[in-house]
This record gives sequence, structure tokens and C-alpha cells, in this order.
Amino acid sequence: MQKRFISIWFCHLRTDWFLRRQPCLKDIPFVLSSAQHGRMVVTAANALAQTQGISIGMSVADARAILPSIQVIDDQPALSEKLLTGIAGWCIRFTPSVSTDPPDGILLEVTGCAHLWGGEAPYLKEIQQRIQAFGYDIRAGMADTIGAAWAVTRFAQGSLLIEPGGQKAAVLNLPAASLRLEGDVVERLQKLGLRQVHSFINMPRMALRRRFGSQLLQRFQQATGEEEEDVQPLHPLIPYQERLPCMEPIMHAAGIEIAIQRLLDALCSRLQKEQKGLRVATLNCYRLDGKLETVRISTNRPSCNATHLFKLFQLKIDSIEPALGIELFTMDPSKVEDLKTLQEKLWEQQEGVDEVALAELLDRIAGKMGDHLIHRYLPDEHYWPERSFKLAESIHQKPATPWKLDRPRPLQLLKRPEPIEVTAPIPDYPPMLFRYKNKLHKIRKADGPERIEQEWWLQQGQHRDYYHVEDEEGRRYWLFRLGHYDVAKTYQWFMHGFFA
Repeated sequence: MQKRFISIWFCHLRTDWFLRRQPCLKDIPFVLSSAQHGRMVVTAANALAQTQGISIGMSVADARAILPSIQVIDDQPALSEKLLTGIAGWCIRFTPSVSTDPPDGILLEVTGCAHLWGGEAPYLKEIQQRIQAFGYDIRAGMADTIGAAWAVTRFAQGSLLIEPGGQKAAVLNLPAASLRLEGDVVERLQKLGLRQVHSFINMPRMALRRRFGSQLLQRFQQATGEEEEDVQPLHPLIPYQERLPCMEPIMHAAGIEIAIQRLLDALCSRLQKEQKGLRVATLNCYRLDGKLETVRISTNRPSCNATHLFKLFQLKIDSIEPALGIELFTMDPSKVEDLKTLQEKLWEQQEGVDEVALAELLDRIAGKMGDHLIHRYLPDEHYWPERSFKLAESIHQKPATPWKLDRPRPLQLLKRPEPIEVTAPIPDYPPMLFRYKNKLHKIRKADGPERIEQEWWLQQGQHRDYYHVEDEEGRRYWLFRLGHYDVAKTYQWFMHGFFA
């Protein structure tokens, strides 16, 4: 497919921005100025000031001499870059490939996009009208190459829509400056009377290169398509991205659901063909007022199940504020992995953490309550209970050592053992009663002790004698005595966990 590009030129970028902020300047000639080499110089002028002889680079004193009533405003450093970046980000609703063209332009690669607006002419017109509605004076041209689009936008008269293949003819009748040449090269060409491209481009190329440098021929070849030139996108293109422009703004949840479903159907179809699955995806909703609404989901394992992914997005639709309406939806899968085909085992009824239904259930719980509430733990090689497990990096991480199943362990283990008051016979009998959080528990059954020593290579400390006890209400607890029993009662008892 032949590439197509649009170049947008902001004729008065910074002064238009000041005019948007101060509408009272509409009928007043004004300039922006900054200090250069010890004097104030005009860095930008609005259309009214330019029609009265004010030009960029002129000193403010000379400008006031020509037009005493002119208003001077301090320029802001890096304003052009900031404005172009913001507008280029907004233009992503028309194409995914947008870049800035300092100091006063934007470039769009629009290959294959125009048919969504009914053709190139209405597409170009829509872009112009939308940006002009923000208060910017612009010109926009379309051609097969960046160079030709840039040239016709700034120098051509009449239609700025160059038909495919017509870029060479369009450039030949334009001034030499339309080739994006250095100022001194353009000046030398003009001194020789070579003012238009056709007046010198048919000369011997060796002579042109020797007299004016290699840039002249390179720029011409880029403009005519003989040499490749690409847009460097402001935002890197995301593989598998899906876009859904809306002919009418979407303002209701039902319309958002339909858009999500269509995007997921297209995305999952592509992923399934390549045996890949989605791990992280972001739904971007571009509103009419220029603001962006985003919703992000993640999965525990690669998935190309559109129904399951739609349920995850459906949980977050209420957080999307359409305001005046959403005109573009994009689905950006920021993390895609190969699908893992699990071998079926006829003699096993459960697949554990590899079971698809379990992974999808965890995805829905995380989407509704937050993934920070879901944890998986693996055994760790330590004796003390609070150190005998660790947080898994993922749901599929394999344990390096098996769980200890030879002794009962509580379902709920306290992060830190809590001291309790215990009455126990001597010398090493189980406790008869204990007080925990101001409540007295009488022990009906007890089992123990189980002695657990601390690792010598970590720190020195007393051992623990654990007891599994049950109170008169049937509740079971895990208690331990720290150190040996002695008459002086220097030992202490602790609560460490609860059994189901």
C-alpha cells in the first residue's frame, strides 16, 4: 500500500495560544519577545502585527517605532515544543503514527486511515476543522511523502491534497525553500536566480552536489519518494493495537460495552491465530473535549478468551466518564505472551494453579477487589513458622522445596506472635487456661509440646515449645512457650495462630 502523509503547519502557533488564553487580544496587534544578546527581540507576531510590517527577529524598539500601539508580551521558553507535543497527542484519534515537526508543525502518517472518514478529502477537512475549532490558524496538506506534504502545506496555492504519485509535479513549481534546505543554501540559489525547484533540479547532479552540498539532492529525493523517509512517532506503536473510531460520540455505558466487545473480538482473533495471549491491556477512550479516559486490566496467565477479558473490562466501565462523548477507542495490549498448551492428564482430576477456570476466577476477583489482595505463598527453608514461607513472584512459580505436612499448622498465622497470660502446671504440662485480648479461655484439649529451634546462623535465641489447644467453645489455637520452664517465671507465652 502506498504511504500517505499529512503535514500540519501552525502559522501563528504561540500567538494563537496566547489569544486563546486572552480573547481580548483578538483585534490588537501584539508580539512575543525575549532577551537576546542584551536586547529585546520579537520572537513571534500575530497576523495583525505582521500585516503592519512587524517581522520575527526585529528588535522590540524597532517594532514600537513602526507601530507605537503594539502590545509586547514576554515569550515563554519551550512553549512551542510543549504545544506541539500536546496537540500531537490529541491527533492520535486520527492515526496511531503522529510526530512533532518543530518549530511549528506536526506530521501524521495516515496510510489506510482516510476510508474511515469517507475518503481523503473529508478526512483532511475534518482534521483541519477540529484543530481550527481550538483557535489555531493552520494549513494542512497530504501527499505520498513527508517532503511533498511539508512543501505544499507551506508554499503551494490552491488544493493541498496531492493525488497519489503527483508529488514530483507538485514540488517542481514551488520555491527552493520548500525542499527544507538550510538558509544559506536557499540564499545562494536565489542570488543565482534559481528561485523555483524546476529551475535547477535538472542540472547535472554532480554540479549541484559540488556547489550546494548533498542535502539539496537528498531533500528532493525524499520529496519525490526516491529516498525513504519515515515519521518517528511521538508514542511508539504498540503491536496488536486495535482502534475503533466512532462516527457519533459514545455517551452511554451500553455503547462503551459494544466498543470493548468489538475491540476484543478483533484483538483475540489476531492473537489466537499467532498462538499468543494477553497479559496486560489498556483501554483508551478519547473524549470530544480532548481528555483521555483509561482502564487497565491484567491476567494471571496469557488469555485470548474474549468473553473472559470482556468481563474484566465490564467491572471497570463505571469508572469511565464519557462527558460530551467518546470519539475513539483504542485497545493497547502492552504485554503479550505465548499461549501455554497444557497436556491433559487422564489420571488427575485437578490441574491446580494451571487450571484455566481458576486463573480466570482470580482475574475477576482482582478486577473487582484489586490484585493487591490476592497472594500466593511458597515454602521457604526456615524453622520458625513466620519465616517458613515466602510470597510467590507469580501464580505459576514452582516451589523449590515441598511443604511440611507431618505436623498440623494453623490456617491463619499471626505476622508477629502476641503475648498472652497462661496458667499451666509444672514442669512441662500443656496450659489449663489463657487470657487473650482480655478474654479468658478454658482449655479442654491440648496436644504438644512441639519444640522448634531457631536457626543458629541467623541469631541466637531461645527455643519455642508449641501447643495445639482447643477451648470450651471448640475454637483451636496455636500457643507456644518461649524458653525452658522455671520457677522464677522468666519464660513467656505467646499466641501465634488460629486453626479453622
